[in-house]
Amino acid sequence: MHDVVIVGAGPAGSTAANLLAQAGVDALVLEKDPFPRFHIGESLLPIDLPIFGRLGATMDTGRWQFKQGAEFIDERTDEFAFFSFADGLPGTPSHAWQVERAEFDHMLARLAEQKGAKITYGERVTAIDALADRVRVTTDRGAHEARYLLDATGQDAMIAKRDRTVAPLHELGRAAVFCHFHGLSPEVSAELSRQGNIKVVIVEDGWHWLIPLTGGRLSCGLVKWRGKIDDEAFEAALAASPLIQRLTAGATRTPTRTIRNWSYKNTRPSGPRWACIGDACAFLDPVFSSGVSLAMLGAERTADALVPALAAGREGDPDLLAPVHAKMQIAYDSFEQLIRRFYHTRLVSHLFFAARPDPMLRKGLISMLAGDVWRSDNPFQDMLRSSRVQPQRVEAAAS
Repeated sequence: MHDVVIVGAGPAGSTAANLLAQAGVDALVLEKDPFPRFHIGESLLPIDLPIFGRLGATMDTGRWQFKQGAEFIDERTDEFAFFSFADGLPGTPSHAWQVERAEFDHMLARLAEQKGAKITYGERVTAIDALADRVRVTTDRGAHEARYLLDATGQDAMIAKRDRTVAPLHELGRAAVFCHFHGLSPEVSAELSRQGNIKVVIVEDGWHWLIPLTGGRLSCGLVKWRGKIDDEAFEAALAASPLIQRLTAGATRTPTRTIRNWSYKNTRPSGPRWACIGDACAFLDPVFSSGVSLAMLGAERTADALVPALAAGREGDPDLLAPVHAKMQIAYDSFEQLIRRFYHTRLVSHLFFAARPDPMLRKGLISMLAGDVWRSDNPFQDMLRSSRVQPQRVEAAAS
């Protein structure tokens, strides 16, 4: 009988395991894959910096790519905008990191083990049963029991798919096609690593990401919210971008990969003795790089709520994590509103590319891009809340 079983050792699962173990909670993590393993989503946000300190993660330029901010580029109109995180509202962290997820996720998992969590790799969960006084987790190796369970299965969203509580978010990015380029020229590597910015290249009905990584590498992907999205469309979009052609000239590339159906909310993210964290709770179009950051912050808040509940024997309360969900919903709604305005209004032209933008709105936008969304003094976020472009409302599943 463990205190907590966590399914999945990605950023959310490893963050929760680390913090629970630090508090003396017996945490077992079941991970279906061997680590390290490839994963997309390399661009982090400044809001992560405090949690790295709690986890004991050392982030430095010897290992990771420093990220000063974000660039938005429209090659069709020759428009360009750069947002430095240091120019956000007071208190917003000033930088972030670009990471290779295989190494980054493995680091977080090892840190959790160092704090006292146990992780088993290559163990696939086949069933989860919440009983009155415990949770039983069946795997291809046997069974485990715990007082509580955290579903950190990412976009596999094990409990949500089992219970049919996945609600797709329409008119956001519905698919991504991507690859990595290796062996960039020394000149291009120096250019990209100087600021380490993510580049968002706007195209018809979507956008490219260009994320510089250490060692002369570049992650490149195409996301579209409508229209054709496959290998052929990806190749055509790469060929049509002078910037991408210049940056990747002479480089080698990995095989193309595709991910589909990835913008959704889980309408029932927790219940008696269980909760979903990270992408198993919600995932938004990645245009503003919110995925890993919200996953880790949600896991942090969940662990902080679960520790005293376990100590007091209150872990069976079905509404235990309602305050956590309400807090995280602020972030999900804020980013969803921003993404919808990015796709379906003239926000990019009126603010991103404005010659003389309102300075306070610009600062507020930068703080949002940094993930600093839980504050009451952001005029840009206030504007989003009053906008006619609202988050898609989904009905909660019946208990």
